[in-house]
Amino acid sequence: MSVSRLFLSCAKPWSPCGAFATQIKCFSNAPLKDQDRIFTNLYGRHDWKLKGAVQRGDWYKTKEIVLKGKDWILQQIKESGLRGRGGAGFPTGLKWSFMNRPPDGRPKYLVVNADEGEPGTCKDREIMRHDPHKLIEGCLVAGVSMGARAAYIYIRGEFYNEASNLNVAIKEAYDVGYIGKNACGSGYDFDVFVHRGAGAYICGEETSLIESLEGKQGKPRLKPPFPAEVGVFGCPTTVANVETVAVAPTICRRTPEWFAGFGRERNTGTKLFNISGHVNFPCTVEETMSIPMKELIEKHCGGVRGGWDNLLCVIPGGSSTPLIPKGVCDDVLMDFDALVEAQTGLGTAALIVMDKSTDVIRAIARLMEFYKHESCGQCTPCREGVTWMNDTLRRFTKGDADPDEIDSLWEISKQVEGHTICALGDGAAWPAQGLIRHMRPILEDRMKAYREKQGQKANI
Repeated sequence: MSVSRLFLSCAKPWSPCGAFATQIKCFSNAPLKDQDRIFTNLYGRHDWKLKGAVQRGDWYKTKEIVLKGKDWILQQIKESGLRGRGGAGFPTGLKWSFMNRPPDGRPKYLVVNADEGEPGTCKDREIMRHDPHKLIEGCLVAGVSMGARAAYIYIRGEFYNEASNLNVAIKEAYDVGYIGKNACGSGYDFDVFVHRGAGAYICGEETSLIESLEGKQGKPRLKPPFPAEVGVFGCPTTVANVETVAVAPTICRRTPEWFAGFGRERNTGTKLFNISGHVNFPCTVEETMSIPMKELIEKHCGGVRGGWDNLLCVIPGGSSTPLIPKGVCDDVLMDFDALVEAQTGLGTAALIVMDKSTDVIRAIARLMEFYKHESCGQCTPCREGVTWMNDTLRRFTKGDADPDEIDSLWEISKQVEGHTICALGDGAAWPAQGLIRHMRPILEDRMKAYREKQGQKANI
């Protein structure tokens, strides 16, 4: 059967009637059912090319979505409660609406952040590798909502297979007329390009990404002007995460009420979670927002290695979020607001699980070494402060420090946090703060043991 016939004969994707949608709302924290999953080829068990994508419901009635126009699409995204899946959690519909300004002759662009440099995070690569058409269709829908004429997918250079699959999928979409001139027969012209980066973590920040896309050194820009006013090539631009863009067509097809039926208020929808570290079965899984962390780990990862009581702590949102100890992990929900209340963050929803065999000081020191290496050096607090924190934590690993230096580390982290052009300084400061907030006794015991060992050597 030809692709075009598959497109026409594809069964309509499931959408809830009003009563059933209400029922979902009542049981928003229930485990996610298979029919409610957006990413149906997350593990690459099916055909990732156009034929398989169409069979799974992608590109279904996309023309109708496009023809309904930008205001309708934006309203659907706003009503769904979708918040950015790249880490910041900014309301997506509001962010995309910033592009709706009177035309001034400049073209508008959508830039998709597929750099995914956050340690512990590997969700977007699964979308690009196994479900690339979902992202490409999302680019079209998101692009229409902001009046953009092209999308640039900025993908990290190490993602060779992902970039290859994306390029194949883009060619397929061009060949059947889903993108390009008269996309999906809607009269709207829309192009999609793939740009490969060089693997710099700093290019995950939106203005650094734009600088790199323009062929310059990847360093953050001062804001304002914001990208929605002056972005790539000096034109209005919105930078969005892969997952955020990829879910847009499904929201428009299944209704925002369906999407908002999962999770809690202000924390709605489904979400891709990465779980790595000391669990029996590390994985990437799509689940409902606001699922309890313990349930997420026990259900999908076979639990913590050695049992839940062997848990020491979890970094819940990628390496830049503060760790939380077992006592907090017992009851915390995996959503934006619950984790902020726990003095951490959802971030990219990449859980790094550490059991009691972990040298947690060494683990955080290793993360600090990463941030020191990846700092662009443009801001003095980040350039000097992160270097200082790295040197201090290296000594803390051995215990070669005085307890008073714990407070000094806290103070310098506060001088870095919030005083840099981009959020890399914050991302470097928060792991150190989480270590001090919850693991101070371990730090003090390490220093005490070191002093005792040095005293024994002196007596000999």
